[in-house]
Amino acid sequence: MEEKKTGFQTQAEPHPSELVEGGSINQDVSIKVLRDAIPSYCFRPSLLWSMFYLIRDLVYSAICLGGLYYLTQTELMRHSSLAYYITVNLYGFCQGVVWTGLWIIAHDCGHSAFSTSGVLNDTVGFILHSGLLAPYFSWKSTHRRHHIYANHIEKDLNYVPPSRHEYAAKIGAAVEMLDEVGQDAPLVLFLRIILQQAIGWNWYILTNITCPPSSVVKQGMSAWRHSHFDPWGALFRESEVFSIILSDVGCLATFVALYHLYQYLGSFEALFWVYVVPWCWVNHWIVMITYLHHTHPSLPKYTAESWTFIRGATATMDRDFGIIGTHFMHHISSDHVTHHLFSRIPHYYTPIASKAIVPLLGKHYHGRGQFRYHNLEIAFRDCQWVEGNLEKDVKFGLRKGDGDTKANARDEALWYRAGVSPAPEYKMRG
Repeated sequence: MEEKKTGFQTQAEPHPSELVEGGSINQDVSIKVLRDAIPSYCFRPSLLWSMFYLIRDLVYSAICLGGLYYLTQTELMRHSSLAYYITVNLYGFCQGVVWTGLWIIAHDCGHSAFSTSGVLNDTVGFILHSGLLAPYFSWKSTHRRHHIYANHIEKDLNYVPPSRHEYAAKIGAAVEMLDEVGQDAPLVLFLRIILQQAIGWNWYILTNITCPPSSVVKQGMSAWRHSHFDPWGALFRESEVFSIILSDVGCLATFVALYHLYQYLGSFEALFWVYVVPWCWVNHWIVMITYLHHTHPSLPKYTAESWTFIRGATATMDRDFGIIGTHFMHHISSDHVTHHLFSRIPHYYTPIASKAIVPLLGKHYHGRGQFRYHNLEIAFRDCQWVEGNLEKDVKFGLRKGDGDTKANARDEALWYRAGVSPAPEYKMRG
């Protein structure tokens, strides 16, 4: 699929439903029905609005940096360690939120939702993502495939859970004993969540963890050839090599710039507070956003037989995060279902599109969750592996529940089950 794509000039890419089976939900609600319900202007980026939000976020970032500089020059900062550490940590958090907004604008660029110009999209996206040490074209490629195959148990690239047999092998338990497996102790659960949120994004970019081997472009390669920085690795087509190299060069240029910033600031401590801390916050927010959108006990996964694009795209969950989610993070958390259905819609139009299509989704709209630590606990505790469940299929409307336990494979979903956390993944499973 899309064998000749280079990573550039992707504004003319077809909608995923033109590449795979689009399907329908609630008997007659198809992608076309949903598209027709959305005002047509939502599908055309406004360069004026896109530039406004880009400039606004850059101004926010400059205000944070200027505020940090001003406050650290005061007598209070010079004589009070407590005031100093409160200030630099507050800066790190605020700047991290702002930079996450810039990261999301770059993400819009990768979806050709920033402007109608492919060159402008890639220029803005490349600069923003490279500045945050995210390989723009590399992630743009794998993220495109995630959007095509969202929640496909064999072809999705993000947060794909193991089956009963795979999970049993991971925790060293007999398959038939999984129903008796307990849960993580609160401290263990806390430490696993911290580990995921602290290094999950970086380790994913390096090794493509949480992805099944059947979803990569080049299958059968070593587990260590699944890096987003490997132009000739398992994740990318030969036609994409140049764009992947360019992504690597962009991140390398940022490292060089950081070295010069270190020399200018005169200490690693200053660089740590100015760049590293907010950068870590960005990585945390990206992991938390993506994990919680795709992981909840009420969200189904689908097999190759039952998956269609519209089923997979709607098996995500919108989550409310107050003004941080709507203002600073550009609705990525509050309108994620719409984003999966129509990723070309710019962030400033997604609330309008959501209002138009959510009433048509029926049970395939899984409600609005929250965005808190407690929700991470639920996801870690109750979403360790998946298997079929007749009762949930019936309740969800996939099967009729007429007493016949033999269902068409097209009408069966996979549902999350609880359990203990396996050992942390350090490479893509294979």
